[in-house]
Amino acid sequence: MSDAWDDVVGGSKAAARIRTAAIDEFAEHGYGGTTTRRIAARLGMSPAAMYPHYASKEELLFAIAYEGHALALQVVENADRPDAEPSVRLASVIGRFAAWQAENHRWSRVIQYELAALDREHYRTIVGLRRQTTQVVRGVVDAGHVSGEFTLPDAEGVTLALMSLCVDVCRWYPSGRYDDAATISDLYADLALRLVGAVR
Repeated sequence: MSDAWDDVVGGSKAAARIRTAAIDEFAEHGYGGTTTRRIAARLGMSPAAMYPHYASKEELLFAIAYEGHALALQVVENADRPDAEPSVRLASVIGRFAAWQAENHRWSRVIQYELAALDREHYRTIVGLRRQTTQVVRGVVDAGHVSGEFTLPDAEGVTLALMSLCVDVCRWYPSGRYDDAATISDLYADLALRLVGAVR
């Protein structure tokens, strides 16, 4: 990863353990209901031992959000297959993005619903990563629209709908028979193709 990644997230094993514990605490009690003392207690350490890694609870949330959004962007970029037909690209991108949300549903829930706690600069950084992820999906939707493979009246609206479908997985997953990422991937890939009116 980049130097920016190490500066924001922290590359040590101790920092990774702190982030994992914080995700669990934030997911169970919310950002407002969690203290650094609770996070430290979960790890059997003192709050003071956390400060060399993250100077504040907000900085810790930013690291968690940055890592999650950067990885989600990487997942979407890696899933895209620019040389393939738009329908193949869209199924791959949306299927993998939805699966990532399922595989990391507690983490995703935190970074989707606790962003208001970030300071303005940190929030803008996360919004930038989210826009990059959306742009990957929009590029595939536009390619299908231009080629005539997709039939849709509003590329921007459909893109927003696709993104919303995927990120909302973290809110309800797992549920009933939808309890594994592969099932979610197949379902959402099919839904995406139906939503864009893909010619099959």
